[in-house]
Amino acid sequence: GPTPHRAPPHTGPEEADRPPSMTSHDAAPPAAPGRNPCCLCWCCCCSCSWNERRRRAWQASRESKLQPLPSCEVCATPSPEEVQSWAQSFDKLMRSPAGRSVFRAFLRTEYSEENMLFWLACEELKAEANQHVVDEKARLIYEDYVSILSPKEVSLDSRVREGINKKMQEPSAHTFDDAQLQIYTLMHRDSYPRFLSSPTYRALLLRGASQSSSEA
Repeated sequence: GPTPHRAPPHTGPEEADRPPSMTSHDAAPPAAPGRNPCCLCWCCCCSCSWNERRRRAWQASRESKLQPLPSCEVCATPSPEEVQSWAQSFDKLMRSPAGRSVFRAFLRTEYSEENMLFWLACEELKAEANQHVVDEKARLIYEDYVSILSPKEVSLDSRVREGINKKMQEPSAHTFDDAQLQIYTLMHRDSYPRFLSSPTYRALLLRGASQSSSEA
């Protein structure tokens, strides 16, 4: 009889080439949150949506320097009081692992998730003591978020960019401090007010209120 035809395995172009501006629900990271609860922790956020080469580069430091890590259970289930505290100040939101996770998901809907990813990458860089790893991380951060060729480029003014270009000749754990502060301020002034009035945050507040009333 005729030999059955076997179609070659399909490899979608989306894995290799991601458009700079995503305009559909496909903009979510490839990792499924349901199967990967650690994505909710700030320490893992950066690696979830990066390619394999970058994951390997960051793994060396994660194994040696970034222990202990916050518990994913705590990240995933913020108390009603913690959720309410996020409206008190942007600092309280950003100090909360669960707050950063929820805020990052909100930024994704506004196509500005790269701001949070850059901030998180800078935090991880500042925790690194091994100079060889610092050099590699700094280069990856530059390629991903500072280079004008990157689709994830963050918005930095020319003064900060010039400073980074000079510091990249001898990178340190604090090469991106000025840029990190600028992006932090941008998120605070631009996205944070919209986050507080968003359906996502209001739903969390209502859930916390119903939990409190049911426990009373």
